[in-house]
Amino acid sequence: MTLSDFAEKIRESEEIVVFTGAGISTESGIPDFRSPGGVWTRYRPVTFQEYMSSEASRIEAWKRRLDGWEQYKNAKPNIGHYFVHSLDAKGRLVGLITQNVDGLHSKAGLPDEKIVELHGSNRKVICLQCDREFDPDEIIKQLVGDFASPKCDVCGGILKSATVSFGQAMPENAMRVAQEWTEQAEVFIVMGSSLQVQPAASFPVVAKRNGALLAIINREPGPLDDTADFVHHGAIGEFCARFGEMIADG
Repeated sequence: MTLSDFAEKIRESEEIVVFTGAGISTESGIPDFRSPGGVWTRYRPVTFQEYMSSEASRIEAWKRRLDGWEQYKNAKPNIGHYFVHSLDAKGRLVGLITQNVDGLHSKAGLPDEKIVELHGSNRKVICLQCDREFDPDEIIKQLVGDFASPKCDVCGGILKSATVSFGQAMPENAMRVAQEWTEQAEVFIVMGSSLQVQPAASFPVVAKRNGALLAIINREPGPLDDTADFVHHGAIGEFCARFGEMIADG
């Protein structure tokens, strides 16, 4: 499928689902996970079981959070995020399924009801005992010197970033809505995902199996490129700038 053919399909469709991964936010200054300098090259992931059972593991996880907090907090949406918002503004977007926890799609103006965050959000901290929510900025300000892991000031429970850790159950409602949107999609667009993390990476497969046109936009080749109807390898921002102009009148 050519770029022009893909643009024509977008103009015709009113049931588009977009699926984003870390690659869409690298142009906002947020490093991805697997590339050189990415999070997993600098830190060992702390599993949910380790976090719950070990104070040392909780401190390690909060130190990692401290290291990247200012970068996350000050990051701004880029043209890729605004491109997704433009699809919604045209009435063509069923919803946005994201593996990201940075909240940049919300900052770009996409309504919360159009966003499913499969891996949670770093925009809040939760108590794992009483479910109270906290502003992460307020919690992180307390982490100075040789700190202990933060506790809930209401019940004394363990506090954790509202993100899904390795070994932690995926959020049931988010998975259910993502499945419904995927099955509804006429066009399913993957942007900036390596499609290596399950079960999230199964959604493009489901969409294609249900008859959706599958498009993949990513810097690097991926495991579903041969299955997709349209594939573009390159910078997401550059692609969205050009493609946005092509569908501007649609």
